[in-house]
Amino acid sequence: MDDRRQTLERIERGYQAQPDHLTKRCRLEQTLLTLIAQQWQDGQRLPGHRALCVTLGVARNTLAGVIESLTRQGHLITDHGRGTWVCKRLLSRQREIADIGPISRRAVGLLADVGASPLQSGAFVPGVPDIVHFPIARWRQLYSRITVPHNTLLLSYASGGYGPLKRAIAGYLARWRGIDCSLDQIVITEGAHHGLQLCALTLADTGDRVVMDSPFYWGARNVFHAGGLEIEHAIWEPQAGYAGTLPRTHPRLLYFTGAHHYPLGVRSVSAHKQSLVRELEPDWILEDDYEFGDGCHRELAFDPDAGNRILIGSFSKLMFPGLRLGYLVVPRGLSDAINRVRTGVFREGRLLDQAVLAAFIDDGDLDEWCRRMANAYLQRQQRLHDLLIGTPGVIAISPPAGNISLSLALSPTLDDERLSQVLLNRYQLIARPLSRVCSKGDHRRGLILGVGMVEGETLERQGRRLAEGIGQFVEQQR
Repeated sequence: MDDRRQTLERIERGYQAQPDHLTKRCRLEQTLLTLIAQQWQDGQRLPGHRALCVTLGVARNTLAGVIESLTRQGHLITDHGRGTWVCKRLLSRQREIADIGPISRRAVGLLADVGASPLQSGAFVPGVPDIVHFPIARWRQLYSRITVPHNTLLLSYASGGYGPLKRAIAGYLARWRGIDCSLDQIVITEGAHHGLQLCALTLADTGDRVVMDSPFYWGARNVFHAGGLEIEHAIWEPQAGYAGTLPRTHPRLLYFTGAHHYPLGVRSVSAHKQSLVRELEPDWILEDDYEFGDGCHRELAFDPDAGNRILIGSFSKLMFPGLRLGYLVVPRGLSDAINRVRTGVFREGRLLDQAVLAAFIDDGDLDEWCRRMANAYLQRQQRLHDLLIGTPGVIAISPPAGNISLSLALSPTLDDERLSQVLLNRYQLIARPLSRVCSKGDHRRGLILGVGMVEGETLERQGRRLAEGIGQFVEQQR
């Protein structure tokens, strides 16, 4: 009885830690996934369904839908009249397949490295925008407007991307980034990762070198790793610029995040980027501009008239991650080669989605959304900054910049990976350890936080719990 009561209490704490504005089903499913992944063992029995519904205040059909979904995914086993248990055999079977092989050395490296977390919802999960307030009704309305009988060609393969979307993106870049580019410089992609993959395939060979910042964006590093590129890092400090020993000169690719550095969550510095370009003299310069905000485009190193600079853009963090549409802005004359590589390797499509996105931009909806959310993110960052300032062990907090992420710098004696696990297991708070995305010579410790999934009272409550959790961890370390 005591074990079941403790299990019920853990579920209740996890459920209460989820953002209030999510649906009850989403909150419950994320809670159970977190507990299955982080705390429960194979065979762990869940409390009775009636007790769960009463404790959490959810309807029986809501709980039944969650149980059915997790059972279908292989996380739970349920037997009518006997109960529901955790099932981790599926995960074990996946590990066995990886152990048996044969799989590539690239795959082995990727499986052992920093990757996407299965937890993509919850307080302070980084890299996820506010999807709750996105105008989905307007988006559905545009789909209805676009999907008419005479638009059946939108169901076919694309040929270099949807022309009206290219025009919409060119206008958007002119308004928000001060970039004047021609339509033949724009390549439509299926998100930033796809754009990076196209660049790696078209511009570099196996064994070529790519230089990235430290701390680095793990997603870009994994794309380059999968492409067989040799990765080197240049340690970047927001105030001092590139510190320590620089990588060797003349790399094939030099990769930057855009106007906001990820994962540090601060505005990047164009002068630092230009200095590194002069020092290293790379063949190609890639800049991944993942978020928009007024007045920050001056920190881009990208120049549409340069012969070796490419801008990578995505709508995933601007709108919602499931959209999977983005773009490249490439030097004149390069788009034909990239489009032909894309067609030969991946084929092209998503014309219907491209048409709806073009209408969303042309009608002014995206501009309005970006202005609204930049202001909302800035207010959330400011409030979280105020809640965490002075917390033991926290030596610096990235200044509010109107984007979805910020970072905490921790005392170098603290184990940020262990702290991240404690915050997840004990407080159901998702904070990524900074050390996991730092190169070997970069000894910084910290936490990467997101504000896309928290607001209002949830932000207030969870921000205080985050400060409490960090403070207790520091005290225990002493």
